[in-house]
Amino acid sequence: MYKRPNVALLKKNVFSLCCCLLFPLCISLYAQELNCRIVVDAAQVAQSNKQVFETLEKALNEFVNKTKWTNREYAQQERVNCSMYITITGYESDRFGANIQVQSSRPVYNTAYESPVFNFRDTDFDFQYMEFQPLYFNPNSFESNLVSVVTYYVYVILGLDADSFAPEGGSEFYAQARNIVNLAQSGNFSGWKQTDGNKSRWGLIDNLLSNPFKSYRTALYEYHRMGLDRMTDDPAAAKESMARSFKYLERVNSTRPNSFLLQVFFDAKKDEIINVFSDGPKVDVVSLKNSLNKVAPVYASSWNNITF
Repeated sequence: MYKRPNVALLKKNVFSLCCCLLFPLCISLYAQELNCRIVVDAAQVAQSNKQVFETLEKALNEFVNKTKWTNREYAQQERVNCSMYITITGYESDRFGANIQVQSSRPVYNTAYESPVFNFRDTDFDFQYMEFQPLYFNPNSFESNLVSVVTYYVYVILGLDADSFAPEGGSEFYAQARNIVNLAQSGNFSGWKQTDGNKSRWGLIDNLLSNPFKSYRTALYEYHRMGLDRMTDDPAAAKESMARSFKYLERVNSTRPNSFLLQVFFDAKKDEIINVFSDGPKVDVVSLKNSLNKVAPVYASSWNNITF
């Protein structure tokens, strides 16, 4: 079973150790899994009364950050950092048109750095919501597109985070996300069905759980746990592991060229890759660029900036 490593060590955070010396205070150190900032932006909507959007934002923040999503105990400093930026594009009565930008990151061992893991914009996000309506997730039925979409991304975030710490560590979270997809297909909302395309919520979770993309998940572990997390101890070996992760992505590309998952990976990682490989111990830059140009040719001009 996957167990997220003690992120207190990853963040060099001694707060929990100090507090646990005062035993009665330890009880309050455990929290839910996510530290998620949710913003609802209604600037595009011509609406004089903005209260409903403010209420929605507050309700979503409480829902995501106070719900217990797994059966594990997370210390306060171990929570997964993420954000959801919801842009309202239309509003009438209780019906909302919107898109949602979802981002997450994970700490890098022995540093204060947070590595971006997920950065995705979902444009198929229409929902119904009445002000002060309770937000509740029922894992056995589809009741609200708002709750289902947000909860789906909660489990995708948890799954990607787990995959970055342990080989295929996110499987149980992806299974939860797929269950949400299956239930949501009974609703009259887009993004949940195979016919909605490979870049839909259906497409994302189908890729993450399908055999042709196992190498993608191996790459997540190789890049983060064997790469970034070893950067302060053995930067040369760490960079070799990160470069090796792109070979796993080449395997994915050989069977699923220009796949959606590869786009998701490099949308989050492009700038980080350039920064890492433009300094420190040298690697075979020619081989590195060949790999990157195979799996992410859209960023070819960016890879040319790796000159170290």
